[in-house]
Amino acid sequence: MIRVIGGIHKGRRLKFIRSPLVRPMPDKLKGALFNIIQEKVKGSWFLDGFAGTGSVGIEALSRGAERVVFVDEYHPAVKVIQVNVDRCGADDKSLVIHKEFNRAVIDLAKDAVEFDIVFLDPPYRLLETRNPLKVVRKRGILKKDGWLILRHYYRIPPKPEGFLLERSVRIGDDVLSFFAREGS
Repeated sequence: MIRVIGGIHKGRRLKFIRSPLVRPMPDKLKGALFNIIQEKVKGSWFLDGFAGTGSVGIEALSRGAERVVFVDEYHPAVKVIQVNVDRCGADDKSLVIHKEFNRAVIDLAKDAVEFDIVFLDPPYRLLETRNPLKVVRKRGILKKDGWLILRHYYRIPPKPEGFLLERSVRIGDDVLSFFAREGS
């Protein structure tokens, strides 16, 4: 079961996908994330990259984010994200993009969209072959004082080119790494 753990939609159950391609965030990890970023979420523009079920972005909406953009390329995930956004009545504060992450970031940059918080939860193997942090930095979609947060497997260290690691939290095999832009 996936649910919203805080804010105005607390307790709301979310639809999920039974697929090895989608890895929902456990409540304990999601709770740790939002305890750390709670002051930055209210009124923020939030990007939920590799969104899966959209539970992290919906949690951000529940806790006062002004706008959340969900990005996923897996069609069943995109359908579930839209269902979950609809369940929360958050269509007016949400945008669901069905695209490969790098392409979506390029399009967002063309529209001069910038985010206060960029949350990335890519497939663990993707960090070994591609670096989603690089496209975020290169396209400039993170505001100067924003945070990029990466969920990753503890044995696969991220390549934070252009970012400074500010904090890291490990819970089980998962690590949440918090990055700021260099020179911020």
